[in-house]
Amino acid sequence: MKDAAHAELLEHEVFQKPFKVEPEFESRDTPSNYHSRNLSKDKLPDKMKVWRVQNEGRDGRRYGGAVSSSYGYADSPDAEVLVKGYNTGKEYGAVGVGRHGNFLQWGYWAPPSLMTEAGRKLFLNCICYIHRFDGKAPLIRAVSHHRMNTIRLARIGDRLRKSAEEDKDITPYIPMDLLKKYAGDPEGLKQYYRDNLEFVYQDRIFQVDNKFKSLSLNSNRSLDSLEKLISFLQDETKADTARLLLARYTNQSFQNVDDWRQWFENNRDRIFFSDMGGYKFFVVPEGYPDAN
Repeated sequence: MKDAAHAELLEHEVFQKPFKVEPEFESRDTPSNYHSRNLSKDKLPDKMKVWRVQNEGRDGRRYGGAVSSSYGYADSPDAEVLVKGYNTGKEYGAVGVGRHGNFLQWGYWAPPSLMTEAGRKLFLNCICYIHRFDGKAPLIRAVSHHRMNTIRLARIGDRLRKSAEEDKDITPYIPMDLLKKYAGDPEGLKQYYRDNLEFVYQDRIFQVDNKFKSLSLNSNRSLDSLEKLISFLQDETKADTARLLLARYTNQSFQNVDDWRQWFENNRDRIFFSDMGGYKFFVVPEGYPDAN
């Protein structure tokens, strides 16, 4: 990661108090890695508005490290992106400064003496902000990869297939039947995953959940779908599939529909889904601080 941040998220509390952060903006070339790693169909601009966090690093002598890829970092309520870092290694939107539970993650390397005035104020504000979450450990530990990685991996599908064919111990993360079906057609494989993104889950490799699709539900990560799965337990034609999917997407093991409904209604406002946490629905503990 370089010396700057993107001119976004400036309305967040860490830019407002206790010190008002007033970045000095400039326009820079969009890094080539942003274009090569762009998973959107929309083309990125040739120039981007950024602001310097520190006074060294632009010449390439020293770098910090992006905290995380943007994919899935904030897919649970215990994590949030505070700053998008201007970087030369990951995609646009990679995390420059983030919070996970009571951990502040700062990706820039310079000490305060080498930060800009705006960078120093942001650093101090972030320290004040993280104090709010003292003792509130992260809710989720990353045990899976975010579903957007299917589109990223689809671009190198032929390479994955050849590697897996040459070494049976290699896990290609995409099913071999799909890699063979779309051999020489990375755009077709990317489109397949775009069309099925709301049905993807990871069980060592990325799968499209056809059992879930068979129930005509819209997304395996929506609260509405979870509620409908519970209701399907009373439908003899759907009950077995619903039980299988509830076991796949939750950590609960209730034996009857009344217990499922009580669990859902008691926690409705605190239930969330996390790809990174294993493609599961979780419940935010009562009293856990809301970043908003």
